[in-house]
Formats: sequence, C-alpha cells, structure tokens
Amino acid sequence: MDNPGKQITQVGEAIEDFSEHSRLVLGRSAATVRGYRSDLFDLTQRVPTFDAFTLNALRSWLAEAVANGKSRATLARRTAAVRSFSTWAVRQGHLDSDVAARLIAPRVSRPLPEILGQAQAGEFVGNAASATEPEFLRDSAMLELLYATGIRVSELTGLNLRDIDLQRFSARVLGKGDKQRVVPFGETASAAVRDWLEQGRSTMAAQDSEALFVGVRGGRIDPRQVRRIVERAGMVSGHKVTPHELRHTAATHLLEGGADLREVQELLGHSSLQTTQIYTHVSAERLREVYTRAHPRA
Repeated sequence: MDNPGKQITQVGEAIEDFSEHSRLVLGRSAATVRGYRSDLFDLTQRVPTFDAFTLNALRSWLAEAVANGKSRATLARRTAAVRSFSTWAVRQGHLDSDVAARLIAPRVSRPLPEILGQAQAGEFVGNAASATEPEFLRDSAMLELLYATGIRVSELTGLNLRDIDLQRFSARVLGKGDKQRVVPFGETASAAVRDWLEQGRSTMAAQDSEALFVGVRGGRIDPRQVRRIVERAGMVSGHKVTPHELRHTAATHLLEGGADLREVQELLGHSSLQTTQIYTHVSAERLREVYTRAHPRA
C-alpha cells in the first residue's frame, strides 16, 4: 500500500500495519479501510511520531477539520478512525495509554431514506427495461431478489449457482467482512430465478460456470450494471429508485408486515441493531403521513 508523495513516518508505518489488521483480522470493508487509512495519513502531518500522539494534538487536528468546513460525517469518521487506531496501538505497544478513547464523535444526522409503497414496489420489480428476452429474464430475477431479500448489490452479483436453493426458497449470501448468512425469498422471486436459469442464462452463453447472474459477454455481471438496471426500471415505473432505496424499501415492508427488528437485522446482515433501527423511524413516519391524510381530527 504505497502513499505517493508522503514520507512514511513512525506513525505512518504503524498505519500500514493497522490497515492490514483492519482488513484481515477485523474484516472491515475495503471502503472503510481506505477511508480510515486516508484520515490517519492526514493526521501524520500533525502527529508524525507516537510521542506527538497526545489528546491535545488529536483535538487540534479535528478542530482544524472543523475550521476547514468538513462535514459532520467526515468528522465522525475521522474520530472513529483515530479511536480504533489508538486502541490497536496500545495493544501493539506503540502507546502506553489509549489516548483517543476520550475523543467524542459528533452526532451525524441521518435523513430518513426514500422508499416505495408496497404497490409501487410491486410495479417496479415488474418493469425491467431490457433489450432482449434473456436480459429481461435476468433483470426481472435480479429485481425480484433485491426486493425480496434486501441484499446489497455486491452481495447479489457475488451469488453463485450453488448459493441458490429454489426448493427451500433461500440464498446463501457473502456479506461485509466475509460473513455468510442465509436469506429467504418467496415464490415470486423463486419463479423469476427459475425462468432465468431455464430460459435465459444458457441463451446468453455464460462463460462463468459459477456466477448466478452474467452479463451479455458471459462474465459475472458487474455491480454498476445492476445499478443501471435498477435505475432504468425506476424510470419506467415513474420513480427514481436506487439499489440502496430498494433495500430500505424491503426492510420497511418487512417491519410493516410484522417482522421483528432482530429478524430484519439478520436478514440485512447488519452488525449492529442500531443500524436497523432507522427502519422503525421510517415506518413511524409513514404511519404519521397516513394518519394525517385519513383521520378527520388530524
């Protein structure tokens, strides 16, 4: 992991080791590792050695970010990065005490996600805007699975043939941190996947013998292509939809249908229940909108 243009300091060398630890041992995603590494290397301009790694220096570094107009989300990530690094550095013997443990991360306001109504979602998954019949079968199967399971696009494109069990209506998914989970889906999604396998996949001359979904050239389908397919289906149905909003929609509809919050957490592959709890706020907000429209005393 080179860092062009920057002299590797004592802390910088440790950051490289910490990045590897985060990826290989802690199982953090590539995006998180990159973000933390970038933040920490920015810190080395002010804190090049562990002798300079003091609470005042860390606070000054964050204060400088505030003065430069950095967002709350960036400040929260920087705080998380340096706190995690500080804890690791103590265990490695680089620091005598966990200096950054006293840093307080700013609260980040999280806007409620846009979601589709149940009727809108049903219309959306049936509106694959595909050029050919095999592509339509593939795109319909992908849209059905995304809505039925709430899985991420990266998880969808990573599915192999052996991961799908059409008899038990389930899929084995490899999520963040290489954690596996089994997600259920219904008869509609199962039928769409079966149609793709029986009538579409062989027609598209799949070159990848393992991938469940392939592109027109036969290789495993790319996440960017899936995002375009989702967006096109949204345009056809008159809604601007992203894969992340489709995931929000699936989770919210599960809760509205009576699913337990921890069950939804397991289905989505969230490591923390706090992440899943945003969907309870979404459901409450939707209920408030319905009440306002429907109740004579609203």
